Amino acid sequence: MPSESSSPRDRLLETAAGLFYAEGIKGVGVDRILSEAGTTRATMYRHFPGKEALVAAYLEREDAIIRGYFAAAAEAGGSPTELVAAVIEGIAEDATRYHRRGCPFINAAAEYPDADGEIRQIIERHRTWFRSTLAAVLDAASVADAERVAASLVLLRDAALVGVYLDGDTVSADFRRTARSVVGLG
Repeated sequence: MPSESSSPRDRLLETAAGLFYAEGIKGVGVDRILSEAGTTRATMYRHFPGKEALVAAYLEREDAIIRGYFAAAAEAGGSPTELVAAVIEGIAEDATRYHRRGCPFINAAAEYPDADGEIRQIIERHRTWFRSTLAAVLDAASVADAERVAASLVLLRDAALVGVYLDGDTVSADFRRTARSVVGLG
């Protein structure tokens, strides 16, 4: 639940994000978001032209959070290999701590099938950034064929996020082991 002291825009976005992730985007109506955020329709439309703009802001917020994780890991220092290990650990932690209901981007893609629509474009930009950032981290750690390994890690992350949702926390240990093997960390 958002803080009453936060701005109306922040309350709308935080409320929508929680509801969209927990219950699905299409299943949550604007009236419910407004009620739980303690704002009016006029306030919403002042900040977001419609529900799809709110969905876009939700996904951009998720993207910013994940980019922040990468930035924090890079700022923490350590060798490139230690950064790779930290990324694997971060993905496992994310799956078991923050995204226990699957990947918000995959969930949104299931509800927005139009590949040319704004929502799918946001998802594509995120996934492209994620894959290329992984490739850069892997390349810095001298992992052979970094782009292919990055693509494999994205696939493993997708599976881990869905797997934790369906099968529980034990999936994260399987993810760690498999990801470390794919990367060559033993």
